[in-house]
Amino acid sequence: MTYNFDEIIDRKNTNSIKYDFAAERGKPKDILPLWVADMDFRTPPSVIEALQKAVQHGIFGYSEVKEDYFHSVYNWYKTRFDWKIKREWLVKTPGVVYGIATAIRALTDKGDAVMIQPPVYYPFSELIIANQRKLVNNPLVYENGKYHMDFHDFEKKIIKHKVKIFILCSPHNPVGRVWTKEELTRVGDICVKHNVIVISDEIHGDFTYKGIKHFVFASLKPEYLNHSIICTAPSKTFNLAGLQVSNIFIPNREIRNKFKEAMKRTGYSQLNTMGLVACQAAYEHGAPWLEELNEYLEGNLEFIRDFLTKRLPQIKLVEPEGTYLVWLDFKELNLSEVELEDLIVNKAKLWLDGGTMFGREGEGFQRMNIACPRSILEKAFLQLEESIKK
Repeated sequence: MTYNFDEIIDRKNTNSIKYDFAAERGKPKDILPLWVADMDFRTPPSVIEALQKAVQHGIFGYSEVKEDYFHSVYNWYKTRFDWKIKREWLVKTPGVVYGIATAIRALTDKGDAVMIQPPVYYPFSELIIANQRKLVNNPLVYENGKYHMDFHDFEKKIIKHKVKIFILCSPHNPVGRVWTKEELTRVGDICVKHNVIVISDEIHGDFTYKGIKHFVFASLKPEYLNHSIICTAPSKTFNLAGLQVSNIFIPNREIRNKFKEAMKRTGYSQLNTMGLVACQAAYEHGAPWLEELNEYLEGNLEFIRDFLTKRLPQIKLVEPEGTYLVWLDFKELNLSEVELEDLIVNKAKLWLDGGTMFGREGEGFQRMNIACPRSILEKAFLQLEESIKK
Protein backbone atom coordinates (compact mmCIF):
# COMPACT_ATOMS: atom_id res chain seq x y z
CA MET A 1 0.00 0.00 0.00
CA THR A 2 1.04 3.61 -0.59
CA TYR A 3 -0.38 4.68 2.78
CA ASN A 4 0.58 3.15 6.13
CA PHE A 5 -2.66 2.38 7.96
CA ASP A 6 -0.76 0.14 10.40
CA GLU A 7 1.00 3.14 11.93
CA ILE A 8 0.08 3.77 15.57
CA ILE A 9 -0.47 7.49 16.05
CA ASP A 10 -0.58 8.68 19.66
CA ARG A 11 -3.77 10.71 20.01
CA LYS A 12 -3.53 11.24 23.76
CA ASN A 13 -3.13 14.77 25.10
CA THR A 14 -4.62 16.26 21.92
CA ASN A 15 -8.02 17.09 23.48
CA SER A 16 -9.45 14.08 21.64
CA ILE A 17 -12.93 13.17 22.84
CA LYS A 18 -12.11 9.56 21.99
CA TYR A 19 -8.83 9.34 23.94
CA ASP A 20 -8.65 12.16 26.51
CA PHE A 21 -12.05 12.18 28.21
CA ALA A 22 -12.47 8.69 29.67
CA ALA A 23 -12.46 9.88 33.29
CA GLU A 24 -14.86 12.74 32.55
CA ARG A 25 -17.26 10.23 30.99
CA GLY A 26 -17.07 7.74 33.84
CA LYS A 27 -14.68 5.26 32.23
CA PRO A 28 -11.37 3.84 33.54
CA LYS A 29 -8.33 5.84 32.46
CA ASP A 30 -6.63 2.77 30.93
CA ILE A 31 -9.60 1.86 28.73
CA LEU A 32 -9.08 1.15 25.01
CA PRO A 33 -11.45 3.42 23.04
CA LEU A 34 -13.28 1.98 20.02
CA TRP A 35 -16.45 4.00 20.27
CA VAL A 36 -17.02 7.44 18.69
CA ALA A 37 -16.97 7.43 14.88
CA ASP A 38 -13.69 9.09 14.03
CA MET A 39 -10.67 7.23 12.70
CA ASP A 40 -7.19 6.64 14.09
CA PHE A 41 -5.67 7.37 10.67
CA ARG A 42 -4.21 10.64 9.44
CA THR A 43 -6.22 12.42 6.79
CA PRO A 44 -4.74 12.20 3.24
CA PRO A 45 -1.41 13.99 2.66
CA SER A 46 -3.05 16.21 0.02
CA VAL A 47 -5.48 17.52 2.66
CA ILE A 48 -2.68 18.15 5.15
CA GLU A 49 -0.72 20.03 2.47
CA ALA A 50 -3.71 22.24 1.65
CA LEU A 51 -4.26 23.00 5.34
CA GLN A 52 -0.56 23.76 5.86
CA LYS A 53 -0.64 26.19 2.94
CA ALA A 54 -3.62 27.95 4.50
CA VAL A 55 -1.90 28.07 7.90
CA GLN A 56 1.28 29.53 6.41
CA HIS A 57 -0.78 32.34 4.88
CA GLY A 58 -1.57 33.24 8.47
CA ILE A 59 -4.89 35.05 8.07
CA PHE A 60 -8.10 33.29 9.03
CA GLY A 61 -10.78 35.79 8.18
CA TYR A 62 -14.34 35.19 7.05
CA SER A 63 -14.36 32.84 4.09
CA GLU A 64 -16.73 31.62 1.40
CA VAL A 65 -16.25 29.28 -1.54
CA LYS A 66 -16.32 29.78 -5.29
CA GLU A 67 -17.08 27.52 -8.22
CA ASP A 68 -14.01 25.31 -7.79
CA TYR A 69 -15.36 24.11 -4.42
CA PHE A 70 -18.70 23.19 -5.96
CA HIS A 71 -17.00 21.43 -8.85
CA SER A 72 -14.97 19.29 -6.46
CA VAL A 73 -18.17 18.17 -4.72
CA TYR A 74 -20.01 17.78 -8.04
CA ASN A 75 -17.29 15.58 -9.52
CA TRP A 76 -17.16 13.40 -6.41
CA TYR A 77 -20.86 12.57 -6.53
CA LYS A 78 -20.98 12.25 -10.30
CA THR A 79 -17.97 9.91 -10.44
CA ARG A 80 -18.77 7.73 -7.45
CA PHE A 81 -22.57 7.70 -7.38
CA ASP A 82 -23.63 8.83 -10.85
CA TRP A 83 -25.55 11.71 -9.30
CA LYS A 84 -25.38 15.14 -10.91
CA ILE A 85 -26.03 17.87 -8.38
CA LYS A 86 -26.90 21.49 -9.17
CA ARG A 87 -25.18 24.49 -7.64
CA GLU A 88 -28.36 25.96 -6.21
CA TRP A 89 -29.15 22.76 -4.28
CA LEU A 90 -26.10 23.11 -2.06
CA VAL A 91 -26.38 24.51 1.46
CA LYS A 92 -23.28 24.24 3.62
CA THR A 93 -23.63 23.58 7.36
CA PRO A 94 -21.19 22.85 10.21
CA GLY A 95 -22.42 19.26 10.44
CA VAL A 96 -25.03 16.74 9.38
CA VAL A 97 -26.65 16.69 12.83
CA TYR A 98 -26.95 20.48 12.69
CA GLY A 99 -28.52 20.14 9.24
CA ILE A 100 -31.07 17.58 10.43
CA ALA A 101 -32.01 19.72 13.42
CA THR A 102 -32.42 22.74 11.15
CA ALA A 103 -34.63 20.78 8.76
CA ILE A 104 -36.85 19.56 11.61
CA ARG A 105 -37.40 23.10 12.84
CA ALA A 106 -37.90 24.45 9.32
CA LEU A 107 -40.43 21.90 8.08
CA THR A 108 -42.46 20.92 11.15
CA ASP A 109 -44.23 22.51 14.08
CA LYS A 110 -44.17 21.45 17.72
CA GLY A 111 -46.08 18.20 18.11
CA ASP A 112 -45.62 17.09 14.49
CA ALA A 113 -44.48 13.51 13.98
CA VAL A 114 -40.99 12.57 12.80
CA MET A 115 -40.15 8.93 12.14
CA ILE A 116 -36.91 6.95 12.54
CA GLN A 117 -35.84 3.31 12.27
CA PRO A 118 -34.17 2.09 15.47
CA PRO A 119 -31.70 0.83 16.43
CA VAL A 120 -30.31 3.96 14.80
CA TYR A 121 -27.85 6.81 15.34
CA TYR A 122 -28.95 8.22 18.69
CA PRO A 123 -28.91 11.99 17.88
CA PHE A 124 -31.96 11.41 15.65
CA SER A 125 -34.28 10.73 18.58
CA GLU A 126 -32.57 13.37 20.72
CA LEU A 127 -33.17 16.07 18.08
CA ILE A 128 -36.81 15.12 17.66
CA ILE A 129 -37.51 15.20 21.39
CA ALA A 130 -35.41 18.31 22.09
CA ASN A 131 -37.36 20.21 19.42
CA GLN A 132 -40.67 19.05 20.94
CA ARG A 133 -41.71 16.95 17.97
CA LYS A 134 -43.42 13.58 18.24
CA LEU A 135 -41.04 10.62 17.96
CA VAL A 136 -42.42 7.73 15.90
CA ASN A 137 -40.43 4.49 15.69
CA ASN A 138 -40.49 2.05 12.78
CA PRO A 139 -38.07 -0.54 14.20
CA LEU A 140 -35.88 -2.54 11.86
CA VAL A 141 -36.49 -6.29 11.89
CA TYR A 142 -33.58 -8.55 12.84
CA GLU A 143 -33.89 -12.00 11.29
CA ASN A 144 -31.25 -14.65 10.55
CA GLY A 145 -28.41 -12.29 11.38
CA LYS A 146 -29.59 -9.47 9.10
CA TYR A 147 -31.78 -6.38 9.38
CA HIS A 148 -34.55 -5.35 7.04
CA MET A 149 -37.33 -2.76 6.99
CA ASP A 150 -40.93 -3.44 7.96
CA PHE A 151 -42.69 -1.61 5.12
CA HIS A 152 -46.21 -2.46 6.32
CA ASP A 153 -45.49 -0.91 9.73
CA PHE A 154 -43.70 1.98 7.98
CA GLU A 155 -46.76 3.06 5.97
CA LYS A 156 -49.24 2.24 8.73
CA LYS A 157 -47.47 4.56 11.18
CA ILE A 158 -47.08 7.34 8.63
CA ILE A 159 -50.86 7.33 8.19
CA LYS A 160 -51.70 6.87 11.88
CA HIS A 161 -49.39 9.61 13.18
CA LYS A 162 -49.53 11.93 10.15
CA VAL A 163 -45.75 11.80 9.89
CA LYS A 164 -44.21 14.90 8.31
CA ILE A 165 -40.54 13.82 8.14
CA PHE A 166 -38.77 10.47 7.88
CA ILE A 167 -35.06 10.40 8.77
CA LEU A 168 -33.37 7.73 6.68
CA CYS A 169 -29.94 6.46 7.73
CA SER A 170 -28.25 5.30 4.53
CA PRO A 171 -25.88 3.46 4.94
CA HIS A 172 -27.34 2.55 8.30
CA ASN A 173 -25.52 3.34 11.54
CA PRO A 174 -25.13 1.13 13.58
CA VAL A 175 -26.40 -2.05 11.86
CA GLY A 176 -24.29 -1.60 8.70
CA ARG A 177 -27.00 -2.10 6.09
CA VAL A 178 -26.54 -0.47 2.70
CA TRP A 179 -30.10 -0.28 1.43
CA THR A 180 -30.79 -1.73 -2.00
CA LYS A 181 -32.35 0.23 -4.83
CA GLU A 182 -35.56 -1.78 -4.32
CA GLU A 183 -35.73 -1.01 -0.60
CA LEU A 184 -35.09 2.70 -1.13
CA THR A 185 -37.69 2.83 -3.89
CA ARG A 186 -40.34 1.29 -1.63
CA VAL A 187 -39.50 3.88 1.02
CA GLY A 188 -39.55 6.70 -1.52
CA ASP A 189 -42.86 5.70 -3.11
CA ILE A 190 -44.58 5.51 0.28
CA CYS A 191 -43.20 8.89 1.34
CA VAL A 192 -44.18 10.60 -1.93
CA LYS A 193 -47.67 9.06 -1.68
CA HIS A 194 -48.18 10.53 1.80
CA ASN A 195 -46.21 13.76 1.25
CA VAL A 196 -43.48 12.88 3.76
CA ILE A 197 -40.13 14.65 3.47
CA VAL A 198 -37.15 12.28 3.58
CA ILE A 199 -34.04 13.54 5.34
CA SER A 200 -31.40 11.09 4.16
CA ASP A 201 -28.25 10.95 6.29
CA GLU A 202 -25.67 9.62 3.81
CA ILE A 203 -22.53 10.56 5.72
CA HIS A 204 -21.21 6.97 5.52
CA GLY A 205 -21.93 6.64 1.79
CA ASP A 206 -18.26 6.34 0.81
CA PHE A 207 -17.81 3.18 2.88
CA THR A 208 -19.24 0.07 1.23
CA TYR A 209 -17.77 -3.41 1.10
CA LYS A 210 -17.04 -5.50 -1.99
CA GLY A 211 -20.04 -6.13 -4.21
CA ILE A 212 -22.20 -3.54 -2.42
CA LYS A 213 -23.34 -0.25 -4.00
CA HIS A 214 -24.65 2.82 -2.25
CA PHE A 215 -27.46 4.72 -3.99
CA VAL A 216 -28.12 8.37 -3.26
CA PHE A 217 -31.80 8.40 -2.34
CA ALA A 218 -32.69 11.45 -4.43
CA SER A 219 -31.09 9.94 -7.54
CA LEU A 220 -33.54 7.05 -7.87
CA LYS A 221 -36.64 8.87 -9.17
CA PRO A 222 -37.25 12.47 -10.28
CA GLU A 223 -40.11 12.85 -7.80
CA TYR A 224 -37.78 12.04 -4.89
CA LEU A 225 -35.85 15.24 -5.59
CA ASN A 226 -38.81 17.31 -4.44
CA HIS A 227 -39.31 15.22 -1.31
CA SER A 228 -35.79 14.93 0.05
CA ILE A 229 -32.88 16.55 1.82
CA ILE A 230 -29.60 14.71 1.23
CA CYS A 231 -27.07 15.16 4.03
CA THR A 232 -23.42 14.54 3.17
CA ALA A 233 -20.00 15.44 4.55
CA PRO A 234 -16.33 14.61 4.03
CA SER A 235 -15.92 14.22 7.80
CA LYS A 236 -16.33 10.44 8.13
CA THR A 237 -14.67 9.69 4.78
CA PHE A 238 -11.49 11.68 5.40
CA ASN A 239 -11.43 11.95 9.22
CA LEU A 240 -12.27 15.65 9.29
CA ALA A 241 -15.06 15.76 11.89
CA GLY A 242 -13.38 18.46 14.00
CA LEU A 243 -13.24 20.85 11.03
CA GLN A 244 -17.04 21.00 10.86
CA VAL A 245 -18.19 21.15 7.26
CA SER A 246 -21.13 19.39 5.62
CA ASN A 247 -22.77 19.66 2.23
CA ILE A 248 -26.55 19.46 2.34
CA PHE A 249 -28.43 19.09 -0.96
CA ILE A 250 -32.00 20.41 -1.14
CA PRO A 251 -33.39 20.35 -4.71
CA ASN A 252 -36.87 21.66 -3.78
CA ARG A 253 -36.68 25.46 -3.77
CA GLU A 254 -39.47 25.96 -1.23
CA ILE A 255 -37.93 23.47 1.20
CA ARG A 256 -34.49 24.98 0.62
CA ASN A 257 -35.72 28.49 1.37
CA LYS A 258 -37.40 27.33 4.58
CA PHE A 259 -34.18 25.55 5.57
CA LYS A 260 -32.11 28.67 4.93
CA GLU A 261 -34.51 30.80 6.95
CA ALA A 262 -34.32 28.40 9.88
CA MET A 263 -30.53 28.42 9.60
CA LYS A 264 -30.51 32.22 9.55
CA ARG A 265 -32.47 32.28 12.81
CA THR A 266 -29.65 30.39 14.54
CA GLY A 267 -27.24 33.20 13.68
CA TYR A 268 -24.94 30.94 11.69
CA SER A 269 -23.41 32.12 8.40
CA GLN A 270 -19.83 31.48 7.21
CA LEU A 271 -18.31 28.06 7.81
CA ASN A 272 -14.96 27.14 9.32
CA THR A 273 -12.30 28.36 6.87
CA MET A 274 -10.11 25.29 7.34
CA GLY A 275 -13.07 22.94 6.90
CA LEU A 276 -13.77 24.40 3.46
CA VAL A 277 -10.10 24.07 2.46
CA ALA A 278 -9.98 20.46 3.68
CA CYS A 279 -13.23 19.45 1.98
CA GLN A 280 -12.16 20.73 -1.42
CA ALA A 281 -8.70 19.15 -1.20
CA ALA A 282 -10.17 15.83 -0.07
CA TYR A 283 -12.68 15.61 -2.91
CA GLU A 284 -10.11 16.74 -5.49
CA HIS A 285 -7.21 14.52 -4.46
CA GLY A 286 -8.33 12.03 -1.80
CA ALA A 287 -9.77 9.20 -3.91
CA PRO A 288 -6.62 7.01 -4.04
CA TRP A 289 -6.24 7.26 -0.26
CA LEU A 290 -9.89 6.26 0.23
CA GLU A 291 -9.54 3.25 -2.06
CA GLU A 292 -6.65 1.93 0.01
CA LEU A 293 -8.48 2.74 3.25
CA ASN A 294 -11.50 0.70 2.17
CA GLU A 295 -9.19 -2.19 1.31
CA TYR A 296 -7.60 -1.96 4.76
CA LEU A 297 -11.03 -1.90 6.44
CA GLU A 298 -11.93 -5.07 4.51
CA GLY A 299 -8.88 -6.66 6.12
CA ASN A 300 -9.94 -5.47 9.58
CA LEU A 301 -13.37 -6.94 9.02
CA GLU A 302 -11.87 -10.24 7.88
CA PHE A 303 -9.75 -10.35 11.05
CA ILE A 304 -12.84 -9.87 13.23
CA ARG A 305 -14.83 -12.44 11.27
CA ASP A 306 -12.06 -15.01 11.65
CA PHE A 307 -11.38 -14.26 15.34
CA LEU A 308 -15.03 -14.57 16.35
CA THR A 309 -15.55 -17.77 14.37
CA LYS A 310 -12.51 -19.52 15.83
CA ARG A 311 -12.21 -18.07 19.33
CA LEU A 312 -15.41 -16.28 20.38
CA PRO A 313 -18.27 -18.05 18.55
CA GLN A 314 -20.76 -16.91 21.19
CA ILE A 315 -20.39 -13.34 19.86
CA LYS A 316 -21.99 -12.85 16.46
CA LEU A 317 -20.92 -10.31 13.88
CA VAL A 318 -23.87 -8.68 12.15
CA GLU A 319 -22.27 -8.75 8.72
CA PRO A 320 -21.84 -5.11 7.62
CA GLU A 321 -22.41 -3.98 4.05
CA GLY A 322 -21.03 -0.52 4.74
CA THR A 323 -19.60 1.96 7.31
CA TYR A 324 -16.53 1.35 9.48
CA LEU A 325 -18.74 0.55 12.46
CA VAL A 326 -19.54 -3.06 13.32
CA TRP A 327 -22.59 -4.24 15.25
CA LEU A 328 -21.82 -7.16 17.56
CA ASP A 329 -24.48 -9.47 19.01
CA PHE A 330 -23.64 -10.54 22.58
CA LYS A 331 -27.02 -12.11 23.37
CA GLU A 332 -25.67 -15.66 23.66
CA LEU A 333 -23.76 -14.60 26.78
CA ASN A 334 -27.14 -14.23 28.53
CA LEU A 335 -26.05 -11.11 30.42
CA SER A 336 -28.19 -8.23 31.59
CA GLU A 337 -27.35 -4.81 30.21
CA VAL A 338 -25.57 -3.93 33.46
CA GLU A 339 -23.58 -7.17 33.39
CA LEU A 340 -22.66 -6.73 29.71
CA GLU A 341 -21.48 -3.17 30.34
CA ASP A 342 -19.40 -4.37 33.29
CA LEU A 343 -17.84 -7.10 31.14
CA ILE A 344 -16.95 -4.68 28.32
CA VAL A 345 -15.80 -1.69 30.38
CA ASN A 346 -14.40 -3.01 33.65
CA LYS A 347 -13.19 -6.49 32.71
CA ALA A 348 -12.22 -6.23 29.02
CA LYS A 349 -11.27 -2.54 29.45
CA LEU A 350 -12.92 -1.61 26.15
CA TRP A 351 -14.89 1.52 25.41
CA LEU A 352 -17.60 0.61 22.91
CA ASP A 353 -21.07 2.07 22.36
CA GLY A 354 -23.73 0.09 24.22
CA GLY A 355 -26.59 -1.04 21.99
CA THR A 356 -29.42 0.58 23.96
CA MET A 357 -27.90 3.97 23.14
CA PHE A 358 -29.44 3.45 19.68
CA GLY A 359 -32.88 2.47 21.04
CA ARG A 360 -34.21 -0.35 23.17
CA GLU A 361 -34.00 -2.54 20.05
CA GLY A 362 -30.22 -2.47 20.52
CA GLU A 363 -30.31 -4.40 23.79
CA GLY A 364 -27.65 -7.12 23.86
CA PHE A 365 -25.57 -5.46 21.11
CA GLN A 366 -22.44 -3.31 21.10
CA ARG A 367 -21.13 -0.99 18.37
CA MET A 368 -17.40 -1.05 17.62
CA ASN A 369 -15.37 1.37 15.49
CA ILE A 370 -12.89 -0.64 13.36
CA ALA A 371 -11.19 2.35 11.67
CA CYS A 372 -7.92 1.79 13.50
CA PRO A 373 -4.64 -0.08 12.98
CA ARG A 374 -5.14 -3.86 13.02
CA SER A 375 -2.86 -4.26 16.02
CA ILE A 376 -5.31 -2.21 18.09
CA LEU A 377 -8.17 -4.47 16.97
CA GLU A 378 -6.12 -7.54 17.88
CA LYS A 379 -5.46 -6.12 21.33
CA ALA A 380 -9.15 -5.35 21.81
CA PHE A 381 -10.34 -8.82 20.90
CA LEU A 382 -7.67 -10.52 23.00
CA GLN A 383 -8.82 -8.45 25.99
CA LEU A 384 -12.41 -9.39 25.24
CA GLU A 385 -11.56 -13.07 24.94
CA GLU A 386 -9.65 -13.05 28.22
CA SER A 387 -12.48 -11.34 30.09
CA ILE A 388 -15.07 -13.82 28.80
CA LYS A 389 -12.86 -16.79 29.74
CA LYS A 390 -12.57 -15.45 33.27
